[in-house]
Amino acid sequence: MSTRAPERGAPAVDRPGGLDRRQVHAVAACYFVASFAALGLPPYLTAILPSLGDREGRWAGLLYIVPTVFSALGAPFWGRLADRFGRKRLLLRAQLGLTLSFLLAGAADSLAAFTVALVLQGFLGGTFAATNGYLGAALRGSELSRALTLMQGSARASLVAAPILVGALSPWVSPHRQYLLMAVLPLAAAALLAFLPEPGRPHGSTARTGGGRPAPAGPLRLLYLFEFAFVFATIVSFPYLIALVEQRLPGVSGTVSGVLFALPHLVYLLSAGRVHRMFHHRPRSGLFAAFVLVGLGLAGHGAAHSLPGLALARAVLGVGLTLGLVCLSVLAAAAAEGRAPGRMFGTLELVSKGGAVAAGAAAALVNGAFGPTAPVLAGTAAAALAATLVLLTRWSPR
Repeated sequence: MSTRAPERGAPAVDRPGGLDRRQVHAVAACYFVASFAALGLPPYLTAILPSLGDREGRWAGLLYIVPTVFSALGAPFWGRLADRFGRKRLLLRAQLGLTLSFLLAGAADSLAAFTVALVLQGFLGGTFAATNGYLGAALRGSELSRALTLMQGSARASLVAAPILVGALSPWVSPHRQYLLMAVLPLAAAALLAFLPEPGRPHGSTARTGGGRPAPAGPLRLLYLFEFAFVFATIVSFPYLIALVEQRLPGVSGTVSGVLFALPHLVYLLSAGRVHRMFHHRPRSGLFAAFVLVGLGLAGHGAAHSLPGLALARAVLGVGLTLGLVCLSVLAAAAAEGRAPGRMFGTLELVSKGGAVAAGAAAALVNGAFGPTAPVLAGTAAAALAATLVLLTRWSPR
């Protein structure tokens, strides 16, 4: 049985339990609103922790990654359960898990209770993996890769908008208690998702690659490798970017620093759809170009000593970020053919979160030893190595 992605005009019967455009957009909207607290409140941990007994906010760095670590650990487990009991049920479970954890975080009156709430947020949440597993069971080929690209757009939009909203509300409601308000968002998302259909029988249970043979695991491992490398190369520059900007541009306003931080994500929001149309037939070439541009953008951070220079470096990084995320979505959609999507996307989430945690640890290590320029140079080296591997490796996830 062929595992090629169906052409745009393919009949609907090739998409068991498929979703129409409005339903895909509804899923993206649910992910966007559910991500608000998860992405908008962690930057304010240093303002939250003093009221919980950590007067100097010394635990902020560790608590920042606690949800990421436990989300990574839980993703494969929830993915397997989704393949067995239904993707919609497990997606609803993720939204309700976020609701519960946000309520506990907002009501916590000690550092220990707040930490437990963050652990539960990571383990019970995992909405991105659950959402991708749901879409992977309903869509195929270019339809799935477009949907995955849209989900990344939802994540970028939350990353840009959520901290702004939290900051605007802070004069009236402390960031700590905003967890209680934000719990309404995943609850509303769960209510909307309840009206969406359960995807049909997963195509991984009936469709096999190669005429009945299981899908080969080797190319999938390469997808995981490049996912890890891409996340590491892009994330390693994030934790100390503001410090680097302040070092290069003394006296710069917080607004300018925030715009520079958000610029790559804004590039994604403005160009991801066009990039998908250009590269969905040649994702491997796009991924190579993505690593090259990420490396050039990060190297530019090390060389720039002016606002235009830093803005240009951030924009180049944004183009590389967009290319990489889109092409990895295309490759993941192709890899989902003939596989149980819940398990595959759960493992992909584990790998992605692992790359983020490794990037945070590496950034802290090299920043402490060499200063805020070191993380961007570490990302440059990682991107250059990954680009070389893409160039030398002949592979396809199909």
